[in-house]
Amino acid sequence: MKIIMFGPQGSGKGTQAELLAAKFKIPTISAGALYRDNIKRKTKLGKLAEKFTKQGILGSDSLTNNMMKAELKKPKYKRGVILDGYPRNINQAKFLNKFLQIERAVLIDISERETIKRLSSRRVCSVCGQTFNIINKKPKKSGICDKCKGILIQRADDNPRAIKKRLSVYRQETIPVLDYYKKQGKLIRINGKQSIQQVYRDILKYFPLKK
Repeated sequence: MKIIMFGPQGSGKGTQAELLAAKFKIPTISAGALYRDNIKRKTKLGKLAEKFTKQGILGSDSLTNNMMKAELKKPKYKRGVILDGYPRNINQAKFLNKFLQIERAVLIDISERETIKRLSSRRVCSVCGQTFNIINKKPKKSGICDKCKGILIQRADDNPRAIKKRLSVYRQETIPVLDYYKKQGKLIRINGKQSIQQVYRDILKYFPLKK
């Protein structure tokens, strides 16, 4: 089973990716986490990624594509995978299609107003990058990451003006990708304003268990 999760920042796509990964017993790949891992391990691609990161810009399509392809060659992804944050544009989607056949593309859809509300309440682990929300996904202990016990922080760019700018870029890049998978009959659109559990239940309706 090969699934892609789409949605603006704050939509909860990462949370849903984790839930689906546990349900179907397949791994998930976050593009951001993959970048951080390669940088940490000082791989050849990681060193290039670090240069982009220090400049505060996204890596090139070529870098991201090669990093993702190298990762997906690993045996643990043979049964399936859930992609979060990749592909982010049409060039990446077409590259991915050359070596991985996607079964479903899931869009967690929320409004701009809801995105701003959620991101303003978002907290990120300063160590592992795990995300929480002080409204609907609170950590067990205030200010502390459930996963690694790192300190939770608010990103400097999680403010309305910066969020609107990121949303504009997201729409410009992602709409062509959504159309790409819609034409293939693979796109699922889910109302992301609902509770985490209701969004999860709605997604599962499109994935009947095989007998």
